[in-house]
Amino acid sequence: MTTVYELTTLSCPLLTVAEVSESARNYLSARRGEGELLGAWHSDIGVIGQLIILRRFIDINALLTERERILFDTNPFNAGAIITNMDISSYAQFPFLPAVTTGRFGKIYEIRTYKLKPGGLPPTLAGWEAAMPLREPMSHLVTNMYALDGASRITHIWPYAGVDERFAIRKQSYDDGIWPPKGGPEQILEATSTIALPESWSPLC
Repeated sequence: MTTVYELTTLSCPLLTVAEVSESARNYLSARRGEGELLGAWHSDIGVIGQLIILRRFIDINALLTERERILFDTNPFNAGAIITNMDISSYAQFPFLPAVTTGRFGKIYEIRTYKLKPGGLPPTLAGWEAAMPLREPMSHLVTNMYALDGASRITHIWPYAGVDERFAIRKQSYDDGIWPPKGGPEQILEATSTIALPESWSPLC
């Protein structure tokens, strides 16, 4: 494993999301050498009042160096006086998936996390690897990643033109027997899902 990913969620009062977004944009622009910005979104359905940031690092050492710097920063993401919570997680991408590419893929993004049973990652990986050749043509998968810290879990990110398209594609995949990945749901302890909108400065848009 070389490339690793970081998913950061900054929580804030509802009316300050735009201010947090601008602060984070300035912060990340000045820190281009410490991680590659892939995406930035604000939550719209789910827990609102959140800015979600996806970055890629060349290796775990680079990620941990940046993590420690943030943890000791009294003004993280230039928004320390505004944010009410900062959740940062480390991930590795499912090994059979292509590297994350940026671009214009959808007006909304679903960011979904499954907490897994202990030992549930290997059968989850196997199920996804078998299912994706038929599922990917139906709608693009940005990434699916497994956590390197905290509880055993995976997080996957899907873009769609809108919620109606999301519902239609998911229904079709179920009706056709393509989805969910076989053996995957049995490993899930709990699931959370957020519909988020890309920021104007997000490379994934």
